Amino acid sequence: MTPLKPILRARIAAAGPMTLAEYMGECLLHPDHGYYTTHEPFGQTGDFITAPEISQMFGELLGLCLAQSWLDLGAPAPFTLAELGPGRGTLMADVLRATARVPGFHGAAQITLVEASPALRARQHATLGAHPVTWLDSANDLPEAPLFLLANEFFDALPIRQFTRAATGWEETVVTLRDGALSLARGPALPIAALDHRLADTAPGEVVEICPAALPVMAPLGARITQHGGVALILDYGGWQSRGDTFQALRNHAFTDPLAAPGAADLTAHVDFAALAQATPCPAAYTTQGALLGALGIEARAAALAQRLDGAALQSHLAATRRLTDPEEMGTLFKALALHRPGTAPPPGFPAEPPRDKP
Repeated sequence: MTPLKPILRARIAAAGPMTLAEYMGECLLHPDHGYYTTHEPFGQTGDFITAPEISQMFGELLGLCLAQSWLDLGAPAPFTLAELGPGRGTLMADVLRATARVPGFHGAAQITLVEASPALRARQHATLGAHPVTWLDSANDLPEAPLFLLANEFFDALPIRQFTRAATGWEETVVTLRDGALSLARGPALPIAALDHRLADTAPGEVVEICPAALPVMAPLGARITQHGGVALILDYGGWQSRGDTFQALRNHAFTDPLAAPGAADLTAHVDFAALAQATPCPAAYTTQGALLGALGIEARAAALAQRLDGAALQSHLAATRRLTDPEEMGTLFKALALHRPGTAPPPGFPAEPPRDKP
C-alpha cells in the first residue's frame, strides 16, 4: 500500500466521494506523497519517455520553428523564450543548441521555465547551467513581453473531470469507497453548463472530459501573444474535442490501474485541443506531430545524423525517428497546436486554415 492510499480513504470516508480532478491533484501533487514530489518520472529508469528524450531532433526542429517565427515577426528584443513543464530541461537544451547560430536570437531571449517542483528545477539547472534561466511557478507570472513558448506533454497531466451523458443530464465520475477499497462510481445526473455545447454531438452513454485547470494556463498565454506578439507550440496526445474515457495511469512504462497505487503512478488524460484553442483569443493552427515534424524537415535532419552512425547506434536513431513520426506510434496520436497573434500567419509547419475535424 502506498502512503497516500490511507490518506485518500480517510478523506473519502469523512467527506464523501472525490472528483477525478481532486483525486488526480492529490496523487500527482500531494506535498509529501505526490507522484511529482517523490518520483523521477522521465527516461528509461522512470515511468515514461517523452519526445525530447527519444531524439534530439524533436527539440531542434521545434527550436528552429520558434526562431523562424521570431524572425518573421521582426526579431523583437527582448522576448520571453519559455517552456511549461520542462522536465529535465532536455527540450530547452536542444532548442538552444539548434538556435545558437540564429543571429541575435540568444541575445534577445530571456529563458523562462514554468516549473513549481524544486527537485525538477534542480535537474533543469544542471542541464541548462550554461544559460541564464528564470524559473516561475505559474504561467500567470510570465513577463509582459513577446512570447515564444513550448509546452510538450504538459496539459495531459492537468486534472480532469469526467462526465457520462444521461437522459436528464451528466453523471460525473467520482472516486469512492467500496468495501473499504478505492473504486470508481458515477454521481447523480445533473445539468452541467460547461457541457451544454456537447449536447449536439453526443448521445446518452457517451463520455466527455473537461480540464478546468487548462483555462488559467491558456488565458495568460493568449493575452501576452495577442498584446505583445509571439507564438506558442503545444504538443501532447489527444484530439480535437474530447470523446471517450481517457483517464489512465502509467508505471514502469506500462499502463496500470489508476486506483491501485495512488502517488506511485503517473495519472494523465488525453488533451482536448479544441478546448485549448477556444480558451484564448488567439488564432490557432492544428496538425499531427508526425505531419509537423515532416513539414519542418525531420527526414533531412535524420539522414544527416545517420551519416555519422552505424551499427546499434544507427538502428536506435532510425527507431527513434519512426517513433516520433509513424502513424502507428506517436505520429498521429500526438497533436500539435500553435497559437499566434491575430493578423499573423501560423508558424512554419502548420496549415494556414483554421482547425476543424481532427486529422
